[in-house]
Amino acid sequence: MWQDKRVWITGASSGIGEALAKALAQKKANLVLSARNREALKALKERLPRSTQHQMVPLDLSQSEQLLTTLPSILQELGKIDVVINNGGVSQRGLFVDTTFSAYRQLMEVNYFGTIAIIKAVLPQMMANRQGTIVAISSVAGKVGSKYRSGYSASKFAVVGFMDCLRAELADSGVHCLTICPGSIKTKIAHNSLNEQGVAQNKPEHSIENGMDVDQCARLIIRAIEKRKDEIVIGKGLSYWAPTIKRFFPSLFNRITAKVHYR
Repeated sequence: MWQDKRVWITGASSGIGEALAKALAQKKANLVLSARNREALKALKERLPRSTQHQMVPLDLSQSEQLLTTLPSILQELGKIDVVINNGGVSQRGLFVDTTFSAYRQLMEVNYFGTIAIIKAVLPQMMANRQGTIVAISSVAGKVGSKYRSGYSASKFAVVGFMDCLRAELADSGVHCLTICPGSIKTKIAHNSLNEQGVAQNKPEHSIENGMDVDQCARLIIRAIEKRKDEIVIGKGLSYWAPTIKRFFPSLFNRITAKVHYR
């Protein structure tokens, strides 16, 4: 299903986005690669098979109002988008009482409003064509909450809720909506997580370092798209089982999260 399909990936310069780009390029998809780091995008593009078939659209998800203005003309040049994977985002590590309000706003701008702006831009053409796939990478933190992640979790809960609503609205449109909720995946997300002042903490985290391999995560995402799933959780260990535990044993889950101190 992927050959010559145009797939737009945000947050493509590293982590899950980079792994998806490599895997989909192998399947002969034509990629649109987006992230803030132009040089990282260029380096990735040059490493991919059929590199001349891929395009770069550097963008900053924190500037959602600007995206609403600039993306329509960019999409006219790109042409039809078959799949958009909203992967770009930023995490957080910090107690609520210590975290600045601006950090909370930054998390919502990137993780939620940035995703909304991308979907706003691409959805009209998908609806007109009565086909297409919208993928939003939320998080297990968008299903359950834990310490030190109140801003991140809130933004990812917002993505899950938005996608539930959008899926219902588009049920008869031919457009497929898929929500991905990864748990602990081996990426640089912990290094890039915002601290209480809204600055990257630049340090590793045990649960992430021992998480699922990012290439395996990418394969599971691609399989979910192919099978037209509505929502999937990806991960291993507690990060995978957390939503199930919360659903069936909420008091137990709350006791567990109160005792966990990793950040």
